[in-house]
Amino acid sequence: MDYRKAGVDIGAGEEFVRLIKSNVRQTFTPRVMTDIGAFGGFFEADFKGYEKPVLVSSIDGVGTKLKIAVELGRFDTVGSCLVNHCVNDILVCGARPLFFLDYYACGKLVPADAASVVAGMVEACRQNGCALIGGETAEMPGVYHGDDFDLAGTVVGVVDHKKIVNGTAMRAGDVMIGLPSTGLHTNGYSLARKVFEGRMQERFAGFDCSVGEELLNVHRSYLKVVEPFLGSPDLHGMSHITGGGLMGNTMRIVPEGLQLDVQWDAWPELPIFDLIRREGSVPEDDMRRTFNLGIGLVMIVAGDGVERVMAGLKSQGENAYIIGQVSAA
Repeated sequence: MDYRKAGVDIGAGEEFVRLIKSNVRQTFTPRVMTDIGAFGGFFEADFKGYEKPVLVSSIDGVGTKLKIAVELGRFDTVGSCLVNHCVNDILVCGARPLFFLDYYACGKLVPADAASVVAGMVEACRQNGCALIGGETAEMPGVYHGDDFDLAGTVVGVVDHKKIVNGTAMRAGDVMIGLPSTGLHTNGYSLARKVFEGRMQERFAGFDCSVGEELLNVHRSYLKVVEPFLGSPDLHGMSHITGGGLMGNTMRIVPEGLQLDVQWDAWPELPIFDLIRREGSVPEDDMRRTFNLGIGLVMIVAGDGVERVMAGLKSQGENAYIIGQVSAA
């Protein structure tokens, strides 16, 4: 008996590191002080331009979207989904990302598949100006079986204290602006998988790919779109629409005494959501609580600043929608 016969292949781990090392280095900024393989990731804390810098962190996963990636043997999107999800979570607090760390756990490490996952992380980190400074790869037979694996990530960002976005500036008369999603993002996959069980390779009318490929669309990042508005007095709050849906997530930042009046027909719903609704006979209340239904991020904007914000979004080519307003409860 040896470690490999017990199910852990150290050689595969070394091969995996070899495959990703040069790719991960592409995300390094001048503030990264260590290479891949060190016991800890070093990032120089240089906060010039911030009066009172506040670090903001978030940790999340991709959920059972990974099961579809395994079923289709396609791993190039879930890494990007992980990074973008975490970046969006701190973005709605007003923070810009600094660095990212990942955790990849599996029953049997397949270096090429794991490297494909990391390639997606690298691409997203580059797009978000975020350094991938470290991670952990765990091969755990007995915990994970077959081709199953899990993926989690942590992002750390920074915001100036006076520019924190937390909803406290929200007032009755504020307007909700919705930014479109690219699909389910990273929530609702347990329901979607149940609806399309054994049918991931099937092509439905109106789609130019299989339903499984459609469900693997990348969870988009909103950083570049929203960044010009960070610190603006027009921006009173933001919510990242994940598990719990549009209402569940946006109410997290609504002060006591206020409520949201959502116009559910104010934006074009993506076809994938109607397909889930029809194929699974899913009740509308459950659809709204489970999925983003085509809106991935909500900006709460002062009533007299709506035209400015909408014009700014339009200048970036963003198809934003006025989807409701804030009113007294």
